[in-house]
Amino acid sequence: MNLTEHYKKLYESSIINIENGDYRTDLLIDSPADRRFGITLLIRPPENVKNRIQLFLDELKQIDPSQYYYPNSDIHITVMSIISCYEGFRLDQISLPDYIDLIKESLSEIDRFEIKFKGITASDSGIMIQGFPQNDILNDLRNNLRTKFKNSDLEQSIDKRYSLQTAHSTVLRFRRKLQNKNKFLEIIEKYKNYDFESFEVKKLELVFNDWYQRKKNSKLLEKFRI
Repeated sequence: MNLTEHYKKLYESSIINIENGDYRTDLLIDSPADRRFGITLLIRPPENVKNRIQLFLDELKQIDPSQYYYPNSDIHITVMSIISCYEGFRLDQISLPDYIDLIKESLSEIDRFEIKFKGITASDSGIMIQGFPQNDILNDLRNNLRTKFKNSDLEQSIDKRYSLQTAHSTVLRFRRKLQNKNKFLEIIEKYKNYDFESFEVKKLELVFNDWYQRKKNSKLLEKFRI
């Protein structure tokens, strides 16, 4: 996949939709009845990168504080949704050591790799930081995970929603109707090609999480160093 072209097309189509008011607000963000949980293998960017993201988000907050902004504790890149969030999933339904062992096998020949965070893209439900892996290692890891889990008897939902190929990080979700759409989009355009810096991926986390990866509803299950 040509990520630059993919992000560009997504940005252009989504911005047009947002301009036309054709975007989705998430009605479950504030719902105490939301019990969707799953397990995810993810990457957490370092603090210096997340702090640069917060400078961008702070500008948006001044225009529209009603949207859902990710705090540093929740910012992540999804490597793979092993079990995508669904209503009623519990950890006691699975044998966690088996999942950890399979991930370790998938990582056995994986080296450290670099991701560059540069620019903004969007969807009809939120705003994302564009992530660009600097080699094919992330794709190799994802393919290892796909093969090993699909050849196992473990519960998994890999690629059931879509086949994950990007390295983006969602940092804002639309929670309400935009209060000042034009000014909001001006700031998005301002950061369209902004360099949020690169970082080396040295470890991954396996977490039990809700739909939004909120720290208060997540549990660290294992760390994997590479």
